[in-house]
Amino acid sequence: MTETLIGFAAFLTLAFLRIPLSLAMGLVGFAGFAIMVTPGASLAMIGQVTYETGLAYTLSVIPLFILMGNLIVQSRLAEEIYRAAYAFLGHWPGGLAMSTIVASGGFGSICGSALATTATFCKIAAPPMETFRYKPHLIAGTIATGGTLGILIPPSIVLVFYGIMTEENIGRLFIAAVIPGILAVIALCGAVMFVVMRDPSAGPPGPKETWSVRLHSLRRIWAVMLLFGVILGGIYAGVFTATEGAGIGAGGALIFAIVLGNLRLRELWDVLEQSAVTTAGIFTILIGALIFANFVNLTSMPRDLVSFIEALDVAPVVVVLFICAIYVVLGMAMEELSMIALTVPLFYPIVTGLGYSGIWFGVIVVMVCQIGLTTPPIGINIFVVKSLMPKLPMREAFRGTWPFNGALILLLVLLVLAPEIVMFLPGYMR
Repeated sequence: MTETLIGFAAFLTLAFLRIPLSLAMGLVGFAGFAIMVTPGASLAMIGQVTYETGLAYTLSVIPLFILMGNLIVQSRLAEEIYRAAYAFLGHWPGGLAMSTIVASGGFGSICGSALATTATFCKIAAPPMETFRYKPHLIAGTIATGGTLGILIPPSIVLVFYGIMTEENIGRLFIAAVIPGILAVIALCGAVMFVVMRDPSAGPPGPKETWSVRLHSLRRIWAVMLLFGVILGGIYAGVFTATEGAGIGAGGALIFAIVLGNLRLRELWDVLEQSAVTTAGIFTILIGALIFANFVNLTSMPRDLVSFIEALDVAPVVVVLFICAIYVVLGMAMEELSMIALTVPLFYPIVTGLGYSGIWFGVIVVMVCQIGLTTPPIGINIFVVKSLMPKLPMREAFRGTWPFNGALILLLVLLVLAPEIVMFLPGYMR
């Protein structure tokens, strides 16, 4: 265990020196492996990990889903999703905020990125809420926490990353996240209602739309509904794998972008370039994480942790809640992919050894990452909102997230205490 603790200390030191986390994990993993085996074997390990990661067929799901999300953004379907949600909810107290939550969930179903969802709805939803004189803390909290739905509602890049790290079935992870994703939308809308009940002036209602306008708004989001239904329906029915579903989704998004007239050659090039850059960043983190994981697996840390947990003689649920608390603390200072890369190799064997499903644990990890994205001092989603709303006081931004994080924590506890909620749909998969 001593070797691993030294490795973690070295990694954290490099991170505080602002060395990129992927490079820090790779350097520590290489050095640790070289010390425990030989430098030659460590070099060979790096070459093998890089080669196998770059050519792995299952990893093609990452660039394909990223490309699909970027094409949907280019198609400006996010605006249509928001208009549809607003048509049904805008006239309620806090209705514009609830519309933002629902629309973020809908957009997350074809985007998979928390940062992209947050940035998109900061541009779309903030101006109407400011027009209706919503309080700054409710605007910031709604957009920042609504954006986190992008990593929970499938297809989720974070779930893909977790599936690759643990070799769990990505399709089953996607299906397992459906019910928690719906419950998260409901919980966040409940948080909006809580804020507005305490202070009605925080979220005044907007005008009420007619049923003809509402039905018309639904017809304008058929592309998103079709893509989401085909991808998840096909995976659930066993018609195709998650990787094949990603290819179908990217192809469908390209067709919709062309048909809707929002994709010219220049825009297509920008979409491809942005997708390539994002993919390269994720693969760099993944390679660094796998190198570090190979070093950790050489040490006695995983076995020692399991032995330590068994010696405590506490209920398994207590162990899981303790692990969730560790994730919340880490989420205050790290972004989600690096956090998963660093911790899953340690916690996954503990949780599965306690008899829990790795699929269930994946959903739990993503939910804790959601909370970390809007928790100080980092709260990267809040900084995205701040960068796009420069006049927003940072104190108001962080203040606005607490009711929403409270709702997500309550939902997290429910899913920890009742794992069957997460495993209900995967239990019927072929």
